[in-house]
Amino acid sequence: MLTAGAAALLAALGLVSPPVAGAASASTPDAFTETAQQQIAALQAVKTGRTAAESKVDSKLLVAEKVDGKRLPALQSGATVSPAGTVLVDIRASKVSPDLLAGLTKAGAGIRAVSDRYGSVRAEVPLNQVAAIAARGDVKRVEQADQAMTARELATPATTPGKTETKQQKADRIAGELQKAVASKSQRSAAAAATLTSEGDRAHNADIARQQFGVTGVGVKACALSDGVDSLAASQAKGELPPNVDVIAGQEGEGDEGTAMLEIIHDLAPRAALGFASAFNSDASFADNIRKLRFESHCDVIVDDVIYFKESPFQDWIIAQAVNDVTANGALYFSSAGNEGNVASGTAGHWEGDFVDSGKSVGKFAGTAHNFAGAAGTQIYEPISNASSAGVPVTLHWSDPIGASANDYDLYLLNSAGAVVSFSQNVQDGTQDPYEILQTPTFGGTGLRLAVVKFSGQNRYLSLSALRGRFSDSADGLKAYNTPGVTVGHSAARNAFSVAAAPAAKAFGRLLEPGDPANPAGPYPGSFSGATKAERFTSDGPRRVFYEADGTPITPGNVSSTGGEVRNKPEITAADGVQTSVSGFNPFFGTSAAAPHAAAIAALVLSGNPGLPPAEVREALINTAVDIEKPGPDNFTGAGVILADKVLAYTGASPQPLAVAQQPTVTPADGGPALDPGDTAKVTLPVTNDGDGTAVSTSVVLTSPTPGVTVAPRSKSYGTISPGQTGVNDFTITVPASQQLGVPVVLNARVTFAGAHSPTTSTFSLPVGTPSPVVQDFAYAGAPVAIPDNSPVGASVTIPVSGVGRASKVSFSVDGTTCSTDPNSTTVGLNHSYVGDLVGTLTSPSGAKATVFQRNGSSGKNLCQVVFTDTAAAAFSTVTSANAPFTGSWRPTQALTGLTGAVVDGTWTFGVVDAAGGDAGSIRSVALHLNGFVQPPAAGAPSNVRGYTNNGPVRPL
Repeated sequence: MLTAGAAALLAALGLVSPPVAGAASASTPDAFTETAQQQIAALQAVKTGRTAAESKVDSKLLVAEKVDGKRLPALQSGATVSPAGTVLVDIRASKVSPDLLAGLTKAGAGIRAVSDRYGSVRAEVPLNQVAAIAARGDVKRVEQADQAMTARELATPATTPGKTETKQQKADRIAGELQKAVASKSQRSAAAAATLTSEGDRAHNADIARQQFGVTGVGVKACALSDGVDSLAASQAKGELPPNVDVIAGQEGEGDEGTAMLEIIHDLAPRAALGFASAFNSDASFADNIRKLRFESHCDVIVDDVIYFKESPFQDWIIAQAVNDVTANGALYFSSAGNEGNVASGTAGHWEGDFVDSGKSVGKFAGTAHNFAGAAGTQIYEPISNASSAGVPVTLHWSDPIGASANDYDLYLLNSAGAVVSFSQNVQDGTQDPYEILQTPTFGGTGLRLAVVKFSGQNRYLSLSALRGRFSDSADGLKAYNTPGVTVGHSAARNAFSVAAAPAAKAFGRLLEPGDPANPAGPYPGSFSGATKAERFTSDGPRRVFYEADGTPITPGNVSSTGGEVRNKPEITAADGVQTSVSGFNPFFGTSAAAPHAAAIAALVLSGNPGLPPAEVREALINTAVDIEKPGPDNFTGAGVILADKVLAYTGASPQPLAVAQQPTVTPADGGPALDPGDTAKVTLPVTNDGDGTAVSTSVVLTSPTPGVTVAPRSKSYGTISPGQTGVNDFTITVPASQQLGVPVVLNARVTFAGAHSPTTSTFSLPVGTPSPVVQDFAYAGAPVAIPDNSPVGASVTIPVSGVGRASKVSFSVDGTTCSTDPNSTTVGLNHSYVGDLVGTLTSPSGAKATVFQRNGSSGKNLCQVVFTDTAAAAFSTVTSANAPFTGSWRPTQALTGLTGAVVDGTWTFGVVDAAGGDAGSIRSVALHLNGFVQPPAAGAPSNVRGYTNNGPVRPL
């Protein structure tokens, strides 16, 4: 039953009863039909009638709340409402406080992502609670969740109907791939052991560069952000990726584009360390993860292939600001230019320029339509190609500062009959963003066209983009207006590299639209040259920017087509259309594939030139690029396609040694099994050369900051250590008798050698005291705690510990009395219908953390009578759903030994986060198991302590 207000709105929109006879009129290029004017007037009535709280609500959410979406046969609100009546929103707040999160939970919200830095919460909330949430004083705005897409080009358009893989089907597929890889590894022949290599390795001459310059990525960490790494374990089992990829806990994401990107990086820079974090939890989470990869995971090269629709073309928003932060700190950042087409290839769906008042008013409220024709006439519509009209996000930005727009523009989508199909008409009255977005119907339409209306305010420079759509002349006489510059957002940050795509091997397999020219093919097995052609879908630049990141105008008083700063984007071109081992990504097309190729070449540069300033890397990549397409730099391939051998020849490069101290072995002189207070002991310290070059003049200085500990000699020579080899030397340490049991001796090893990576430093903690064989158990004794589905808030339980002091060993168990795979079981230690969704973390009273398990086990159900201990034979990361219910002993994701550095008495916390949707469970029964230390003998007992020093030569292992 519609409310009176909603019914009136529907009647005004002409959607409850057929329009009055004679009310419709033909659509013409220079006028709205009467139907459209009535519809827009009705929508504007909603806009002008908003309360103060409603003015903070996305216009699509507001209309969806006021009318029943099922009664809108033509006009759609644009809000995605679930069958349960919920909507996914981004809540922008002055501060993310416990009170805000508690209030959202009380309102029935499911928390999906939280960013303290950017004051943003992504949540699934009941539609009927949106206005109440917006009314909070700490809430600035409630927006329909900002959506994102990667720059992968699909062989079949995403809007083509087809079977969608369920979560269980995906789990079964990945588990099958993993089992097949594990089985083949145990019995593989030399032929079966061969891994797939991206054709981009050959096309970029990276294979030649590695051989010629002897660099492989050693000493560099390259990290990717994309949707997810679902098949990471399978790729590792196949030998396509190394075993130690650093994935930020809880940021594994969903999907496999990240896995494919990592394989490309590994193909070109096989000894670079790798890392990953998802970009898809929310826009603010993406920005947070960019910073985490640099400042916590210490990535040197970062690459992504994601665009969020809200990213401004005219000012660096939060994601671009995060890019600015990491590049200012010395990181190299690469991002896909996008697959939104370019004017030169006739594939564009982008127009930007100054607002031109058509003089055509709309409805009874203020507002005039933009004239796309400008001086050439009057046309208030931008026509969308019928062949590229399905499910297209359309964005409108204008040249006001973010968060301070006082000029109000609206966006409307109409059909060929002149009726409004979709709209976006948020309020901009001084504190909002200059941004509107709508989406074309899921299955497209015939004769769709866009209109931009200035509701109030001053003329501004506009950017209108149909992302993956195309503006084309219509059958009824509308002319399409396209301009270059669709590359936007963080890819256009000053110091980011925006990367265009050119095929390495076979041509992209479908025409972008019927009647288009054939797509180009690449040079494989040859290499790129001046004859190379760019992909027809690759996005063009340049990017005009009007504001600094903080909102300061670049050209005060001029925010028109003659103002601002023009950034030449994209800068470079790299390979796409390459093979990976990842299901669905063979071949892998789009600038999503191009960006990691460029990032990997940069990793080779840094590997052969540690510490090379980012400005010199940029100079090398641009100055050595092979010019393609139009002579000289152009706006869709930049300086041209890069070749690894040319870049390294420009910078110079040499194989670098990387000598690193390894875990020492301690042998007490008294023959005892442990290092005790008062002991003298031999410390055998290995040093391994993990680099590409030979480590010469290698020496180690070994010191201890632990009071009273002596080390003799202080330094030793290790001589020359070849790549991949290990040298060993012995030192002697003496521990004071006053050393407390359980307080470790800390050793700092500084390794020097001839090379740019010198010196390397390593810190080791040597336990002091004989571990007690007595295990003390401490269990959680409370009621079961539900784990919220797909929420970073997670669930936690506390375990009090007392009477231990310092621990020699920590193990952790998830208990239970009777084990089964019933996801509703009350007799297991942790019941959950999809254990692969979970990340478990153990936190000691000192605040030290260890990840116990991290998205392992796929669709397996329940943990029961499972012990996590550092001495277990197998890692929990190797489990599959076939192991469920998960029992037995397993190594945790991170060693629990790191939790023994301080007194263990106090409150421990075990937390579980469910990082994916659709499954539920509870923490029921968990326990800590702690070993202390054997107390020393009574005073006066005899001891057998003798000094031992070995100054002999290095012994290879």
